[in-house]
Amino acid sequence: MGWLFLKVLLVGVTFLGGLYPFVDFSYNGDTRGQKPNFVIILADDMGWGDLGANWAETKDTVHLDQMAAEGMRFVDFHAAASTCSPSRASLLTGRLGLRNGVTHNFAVTSVGGLPLNETTLAEVLQQAGYVTGMIGKWHLGHHGSYHPNFRGFDYYFGIPYSHDMGCTDTPGYNHPPCPACPRDDRPARNLERDCYTDVALPLYENLNIVEQPVNLSSLAQKYAEKATQFIQHASASGRPFLLYMGLSHMHVPLSRTQLSADSQGQRPYGASLQEMDSLVGQIKDKVDHTAKENTFLWFTGDNGPWAQKCELAGSVGPFTGSWQVHQGGSPAKQTTWEGGHRVPALAYWPGTVPANVTSTALLSVLDIFPTVVALAGASLPKDRHFDGLDASEVLFGWLQTGHRVLFHPNSGAAGEYGALQTVRLGRYKAFYISGGARACDGAVGPAQHHEPPLIFNLEDDAGEAVPLDRDGAEYQGVLPVVREVLADVLLDIAGDNTSRADYTHDPSVTPCCSPHHVACRCQSPRAPARPISPQAEGVRKRGQVPAPAPDAVKLSL
Repeated sequence: MGWLFLKVLLVGVTFLGGLYPFVDFSYNGDTRGQKPNFVIILADDMGWGDLGANWAETKDTVHLDQMAAEGMRFVDFHAAASTCSPSRASLLTGRLGLRNGVTHNFAVTSVGGLPLNETTLAEVLQQAGYVTGMIGKWHLGHHGSYHPNFRGFDYYFGIPYSHDMGCTDTPGYNHPPCPACPRDDRPARNLERDCYTDVALPLYENLNIVEQPVNLSSLAQKYAEKATQFIQHASASGRPFLLYMGLSHMHVPLSRTQLSADSQGQRPYGASLQEMDSLVGQIKDKVDHTAKENTFLWFTGDNGPWAQKCELAGSVGPFTGSWQVHQGGSPAKQTTWEGGHRVPALAYWPGTVPANVTSTALLSVLDIFPTVVALAGASLPKDRHFDGLDASEVLFGWLQTGHRVLFHPNSGAAGEYGALQTVRLGRYKAFYISGGARACDGAVGPAQHHEPPLIFNLEDDAGEAVPLDRDGAEYQGVLPVVREVLADVLLDIAGDNTSRADYTHDPSVTPCCSPHHVACRCQSPRAPARPISPQAEGVRKRGQVPAPAPDAVKLSL
């Protein structure tokens, strides 16, 4: 049938005292040496200035800085949205939220996720003979067919949403602090509005919840071990592979890891940044020792730092959004100011991506999908339009230009979710609406509509402090082009094959391995999750997929 079926396999590889379910890497075609491997690492809430290679004040990213020296660093690279779910949906589809339907975050009780008629990068590469793995934060739906194992990933190990969306026994650093999971029926202490106390944070391996609550102190090392195992198995098999990692760093809560003896007085954010850097270094080392010449590693972030977390938030570098700061609120995560969506980005592929190169090309997380598809020799789905571009020629050092135009969707600070009211046009950036997210001091900048728009020249004013004079020749020359490109994209979206995400809520879909215990606490090393719903037994994009048993996952072709 040319279709993928999931079935059960248990491979007896010991990992942390349990059986390690893994993927069958066998394939009836010869792909050795023909297709590149891909490792995509997505940091969470990492600021542009958190990368030492970007910002000299940062001293905590020695492995990432080394990767920058050995590869290509992008200084004008942007998240596709300024918050978690929309940014991740765009990475996996190459499409903005107005097309793929994901315009804001999914919740613990969300019934839906990334719409099932959207084709993911993993699905495209699966069809091209790749083995696919996803490790870390998913946040694109966990109920039924929205689980990663049904969205093109042969193997999954991670948390279904942000790791502050459930209680743990190791709460870590947060602002304000959240309590640990309750262990009896007494109400949790010091309840905060943004703290989850009723349900513990789950850790999945494929369809199983293997730990609830998650031990945040050991999570980074578990991710590193699972990722290196995946790379080892895939490299030894001869099959090309895609590994997508959604890190928990630098999102709160920051884990209370042991600080080294020479880091006395180091703040938690710096220690967590070092932990993330070490994790990425382990992945890079594994690639270097197994498939260095044939593996493309792409590191970037989902959005800017979460400023309301104060000293537990990262650095925007020079992209301070000064105009908005004077109006009130934060110009970082959830906003369309540069601090909200300009993110660190590195490309590493020895012998293919030139070393120690800084690219000023205007690029986006949207470009990962079409670029990887092109490098894999696969084809984009024909029945939809894409907002990303194939950046291969930039990666190879042949071009220094990327997008002429980028659109930054509203992501929670102001305006309707997903609406395109901020336009990047070359060196210029136009705001039809502005607003500040919640800042460290609790202030929120009011939404302000601008007609005609505010326009900044980012080449002269990276801090977005002073908009161009509306009566000046520069402004008058740019304005008609801004209006034209915005009208064009809205017309294109109106005629496209678009999707609509299901944002309804149902408490019964909350991941829970043991509903009879307080906070769904697991009482055994491996506890099955709630059964996959009837949704998973039927609908997939182009056919029917029987629900797999909740032990492990094998891919058969």
